[in-house]
Amino acid sequence: MAQPYGAQTRRQRTPLTSDEKVRAEANFTPYVAEALVARGRFRVTADTPEMVELFQKVARRVSDTLRRPVVSYANGRDIVITFGPQALGVTGRDGGSGQA
Repeated sequence: MAQPYGAQTRRQRTPLTSDEKVRAEANFTPYVAEALVARGRFRVTADTPEMVELFQKVARRVSDTLRRPVVSYANGRDIVITFGPQALGVTGRDGGSGQA
């Protein structure tokens, strides 16, 4: 049956294959790392659970690459990847100088 003129049609997205997921994670990692170093954050549309999961994996790889804490925040439409708080010393104070 034909759709009436002006009727909304919902596009179906084809899920990524496992090979595409691996390649996307590997290819986005240096791009996101560069954006974090240059601007301190990276924002992208991630409106499906699959895309949120992909960019969370990218954030973990960026953290490993830069050897700095990286966090991601998703709101159902976008995901923001940014540097996380600096790791605290064993004493629970910044710098480990022993003085608060």
